[in-house]
Amino acid sequence: MPIVTENDVLVGIVTFDDILDRMKMRDTEDIQKFGGMEELDVSYTKTPIAELIKKRAGWLVILFIGEMFTASAMSYYDQEIEKAVVLALFVPLIISSGGNSGSQAASLIIRAMALGELKLKDWWYVMKKEFASGLILGAILGFVGFIRILIWQKTGIYSYGEYWLYVALTVALSLIVIVLWGTLSGSLVPFILRKIGFDPATASSPFVATLVDVSGLIIYFTIAAILLSGKLL
Repeated sequence: MPIVTENDVLVGIVTFDDILDRMKMRDTEDIQKFGGMEELDVSYTKTPIAELIKKRAGWLVILFIGEMFTASAMSYYDQEIEKAVVLALFVPLIISSGGNSGSQAASLIIRAMALGELKLKDWWYVMKKEFASGLILGAILGFVGFIRILIWQKTGIYSYGEYWLYVALTVALSLIVIVLWGTLSGSLVPFILRKIGFDPATASSPFVATLVDVSGLIIYFTIAAILLSGKLL
């Protein structure tokens, strides 16, 4: 494809290879941002170790500070954990499920934005679709979690105590709510970033997962406090 001035003077050409190279650079930048880091200026093999550390350290520190709020949330509920140690067994299960669902949603929305399939005005369409998806996905995981506790309890693999049924209900309901919240968060954050002028790709999987980790703990222990009050708590 020729490049000409206003006076039809040829100043250069754009070849098919040039277009492919540009597409590769754009996709590489987005993929690196998905991983929770700044994009590299040159290829990985040509980037010095010092530059790699510089590109990755910033986001790691930000995510680490975010995860510190998870520890703060855990310490806030230390009395509940002390009374019902069994609740702590499911913390990794609960928060990882929410983070995974959020990461999935964020990846789908960011890619759809990059391809021009979604615009800012489509946020409500996405919210409705992801609400239904998150609710169903949460119900599936909640059912699996409930059955897992049921099997372990009935076969004697592990005893969750006298109120095992309430523990199972707590885990199941928490998974439904947290997966739904993770899905909605992961799909909404890219729209917020685009609205305020940032690249939606910065709503990387680690960022969304950290956000859902902290809020997921609060949701989990709140539901536990409601269902297990007067029993284990």
